[in-house]
Amino acid sequence: MKNTFLLYIKGMAMGAVDVVPGFSGGTVALVVGIYDKLLQSMASIPTALLMFLRGRFRDAWAHCNATFLLVLIVGILTSVFTLARVITWLMQAHPVLLWAFFFGLVLVSVYLVGREVAAWSLGRLMFFAAGLALALWITMAAPLQLTATPFTLFWAGAVAISAMILPGISGSFILVLLGLYPVVLGAVKGLEIGTLAVFSAGCLIGLMSFSRLLSWMLQHVRDVTLAFLTGIMLGSLGKVWPWKQTLTWQTNSRGESFPLLQENLLPWDYASVIGDDPQLWIAISLALAAVVLVLGLERLAVRDEVVLGEGSQHLPQRTKE
Repeated sequence: MKNTFLLYIKGMAMGAVDVVPGFSGGTVALVVGIYDKLLQSMASIPTALLMFLRGRFRDAWAHCNATFLLVLIVGILTSVFTLARVITWLMQAHPVLLWAFFFGLVLVSVYLVGREVAAWSLGRLMFFAAGLALALWITMAAPLQLTATPFTLFWAGAVAISAMILPGISGSFILVLLGLYPVVLGAVKGLEIGTLAVFSAGCLIGLMSFSRLLSWMLQHVRDVTLAFLTGIMLGSLGKVWPWKQTLTWQTNSRGESFPLLQENLLPWDYASVIGDDPQLWIAISLALAAVVLVLGLERLAVRDEVVLGEGSQHLPQRTKE
């Protein structure tokens, strides 16, 4: 029961940050020590479905770690459906402090992932640079304005869920780039079953396909993959920079406005441009608190792995490349 409750809390943490455009639930999974088990479980779902259709129900359940996935998904959905309003309010009322906390989370996560690379060779540095360039390109890309049709919602779900399990790239931010974030968040808050069903179907397809690829890469080319992910996470820091100026806004069907295009400001320029207190020292304190929190969670995950023998390591064991 203790392990189940802790896993549920980890799922809630993943769901809470996935609501925010700019922070990835995959980063949380990596920090709390369930990332490799999550990828392996999701990658096993197609085979488990075949077992289920053949009547091998117990084997199917065990093959994809269904209990693990179920508890985690319940935790994620709990956050999505209970914290969506809170996160929306924080983004509007205290954006600097919220982003400062997330900036600290991403910053320390870059360190944690980067240190997992066994040896930094020239080739791995090149993959690091490629990940950094990809993240910078994504975070600086001009947002689109896609129409919320069943087709676009389905493929947006597939792309967003793939980004969600990548540390450093937020699925919510992908939805912002596609111009569909207000639509999906409004559907969650309003329990619009039709919209959520189409979007979830896309998420399911993207989850099963991309998780298999990423799980294979972490098992067979671990250091190269981790170097690439480290670059992605470092490049995503610009998106979670606390001091921003919103240039354009997007409004959903409920009349709620969300930032669409933003630019980063230095703290000492924030007051003159925005006219608000940059809250520099409070923001720095929250970023440091996030660093301490993540390091504490990482230590707890290591202790659980050793003491409880769960078999959930931070990342797959190193293999020769």
